[in-house]
Amino acid sequence: MTVIAGLSLLVWVWLLLGQGFFWRTDVRLPRVSGEPARWPSVAVVVPARDEAEVLGSSLPSLLAQRYPGRAAVFLVDDGSTDGTGDVARELAARHGGLPLTVTSPGEPPAGWTGKLWAVRHGIALARERTGAQYLLLTDADIAHHPDSLRSLVAAAAGANLDMVSQMARLRVETGWERLIVPAFVYFFGQLYPFRWINRPASRTAAAAGGCVLIRASAVDAARVPDSIRQSVIDDVALARAVKRSGGRIHLGLAEQVDSVRPYPHLGELWRMVARSAYAQLRHSPALLAGTVLGLALIYLVPPVAAVAGAAAGGWAVCGLGAAAWLVMTLTYLPMLRYYGQRWWLALTLPYTAALYLLMTVDSAVQHYRGRGAAWKGRTYTRPDPDVTG
Repeated sequence: MTVIAGLSLLVWVWLLLGQGFFWRTDVRLPRVSGEPARWPSVAVVVPARDEAEVLGSSLPSLLAQRYPGRAAVFLVDDGSTDGTGDVARELAARHGGLPLTVTSPGEPPAGWTGKLWAVRHGIALARERTGAQYLLLTDADIAHHPDSLRSLVAAAAGANLDMVSQMARLRVETGWERLIVPAFVYFFGQLYPFRWINRPASRTAAAAGGCVLIRASAVDAARVPDSIRQSVIDDVALARAVKRSGGRIHLGLAEQVDSVRPYPHLGELWRMVARSAYAQLRHSPALLAGTVLGLALIYLVPPVAAVAGAAAGGWAVCGLGAAAWLVMTLTYLPMLRYYGQRWWLALTLPYTAALYLLMTVDSAVQHYRGRGAAWKGRTYTRPDPDVTG
């Protein structure tokens, strides 16, 4: 147990110093001097499937964008059964602002996920009608500050970036949201350190699908979304495709972009994580086993060693476990501050990690039961490697 506790501490020291300072929350939009002399045209593409409940809190914020150039919004109703398209039209008539087009692509053909089929349809229509130089891909549950689009375009143009993505600030109002949501972003940053993503020479690539501004030329160069049409984790696949094609990308935490989707109960949060966790592991039993062991070593061993060591009088084990738990806690504090949460929630990170471990195992179980990555009435099986780019 002393060796295991010591190994856990060594891993935490390495994570603290050698994993791109993933725990810091100061990576935001690039700071640029000035604004474009001529603002490029932008088309906002919003894929939406059964989103009538949240559109009232999100779509008006897009229509109200204070953007100096030409901009238009294209909402792609992906086979909704709750009147999403009608709600969008009513909101546009009531609020005015940027012009809104509501369109529908029909059911996705074989080999496509529903969202990417909707995005493809929206991009094609937007470019045909507007000739937009930039495309903002944003989800139907994302609300934008009135200057969000202006800031995104200024950052992309000023820093010569082909794609700028922001991790929307998720809702944290219920007890389960406070426990799960900050940890979700913390784990994402640990897996994909933002500083590594933002280095052109680094192979690490990821994006946050809720808010992605991309040059139209980068869409063509990366052949997206066609080249990633089977990807369940489409935002990471998009970033990889753009970076592979030579594009410069940036990912940061948002200040002007918020998710309005509520996750009041554990069940909703569980499904959010489990639907794509095993896909993230490329449906590999070996990677699943390694992930379970890794999560246990990193997050569960420290508190167990600290408590069990103290109870048994094994002070070396207790000290090593407590030290690892302390490092873990300190690295979580910046994310809790970003979300405006109390510091003591950092002590619950091992418990939250145990929940994520179970969610990941459940994701694999659902896959082998034939349910795959299920979302809003659709189930996606393992992608064909010969089809996915």
